Amino acid sequence: MDEALLKKALARADAAVAKGPHATPADGRRRTRHVAMGDPQADFERVMSILSLHGLLGEDGGLRPDVCLVSVGDHFDWGPASEREHVARSGLRLVAWLASHPADQAVLLLGNHDLGRVGELADFTDATFHAAQVEADRLYRGDDTDAAAERDFIARWPGLPTVELVARDFSAWNEEQRAWVEHLLRARRFRVAHAAGASLLVLHAGVTREDLDVVGLESGRWADAHAMADALNGVMDRAVAAWTGGPLVLPGLHHPGNATSGEGTGIFYQRPSLQAEDAERVRGTPRRRFDPRRLPLGLTQVVGHTRDKRVRELVSPGPVRDGVLRHLTTDGTRVDYAHGPPPTTGPGEAVMVFTDGAMREGRAEDFDLFDLEARRAVPVHTARAKGDGLT
Repeated sequence: MDEALLKKALARADAAVAKGPHATPADGRRRTRHVAMGDPQADFERVMSILSLHGLLGEDGGLRPDVCLVSVGDHFDWGPASEREHVARSGLRLVAWLASHPADQAVLLLGNHDLGRVGELADFTDATFHAAQVEADRLYRGDDTDAAAERDFIARWPGLPTVELVARDFSAWNEEQRAWVEHLLRARRFRVAHAAGASLLVLHAGVTREDLDVVGLESGRWADAHAMADALNGVMDRAVAAWTGGPLVLPGLHHPGNATSGEGTGIFYQRPSLQAEDAERVRGTPRRRFDPRRLPLGLTQVVGHTRDKRVRELVSPGPVRDGVLRHLTTDGTRVDYAHGPPPTTGPGEAVMVFTDGAMREGRAEDFDLFDLEARRAVPVHTARAKGDGLT
């Protein structure tokens, strides 16, 4: 990426952060390029490099005027403990940079990491979070974490479901991020879902027929992306309007975790699974696993959240590759999963396009963005790729 362009993007982001939480309203301009970007859990510079390589950045360090970018959620938390301060700043920069664009040019969708700022961590301060994290870092050993020590930990911190949440999952949290997320929720800038076409829905982790029953959407409209987005966003808007403090709950759709109920559940956490041990977990809602055969037929969902490795473990064994688009199709009985853009399907099939390609891994030019109009990967601009030093 051209260093001068990166400096302009950084300057725009830093100016937006310095201004404090705000959201630029829609400007009504016609956008001719509509692109979905999977989980941007990567340094701000990496995100800008990827956007530049795909020809989406303008000369002012913002999106080109003809581009509408849909960010599929999870803008915070990645990397080792030694980089937490940098990661916290980088995630905030990206959210502020996106919010500095008109609402109809940069669409911000919520992920579980974004909601964690006002969910599991809603009642923390920078000081109390630091105290909890010091303890968590001392105890956390992955699968080898001492169970008795973890029980003692969550007894002292009842708003937390696990040691891992503070030591790893939401490890780059701070109060400034929470203020931004709350403002963008109240301004209706953070959304649950975005209708990118008549039967094309973009959201973080996907919904099934059971989730649509929860929001009261009649089955005859389950292939209507606009009706689905309105229903899902409506649940959030009503919850936010009634929210006066504490963890934000979206009834039936998103329940933050805590010491009593365990890990968070709902449509921002759930992943597809055909594993026998998940047979009971996929039945009720909210949950952390869903049966992909229960996806609404006739609808294509563009999601992030789940990398290739996890789909291979939970649904379809095979070679793992980061960076690429992937798709799952089902007729309610058969389930097919493969790398690449989705095939043409009919009203009797459901499609899920996965865009979480582990953005911080590999080369920037190998990370696919999804063209929502053409339903394929956005091509890389060869000249930019050859001259880009931010890989």
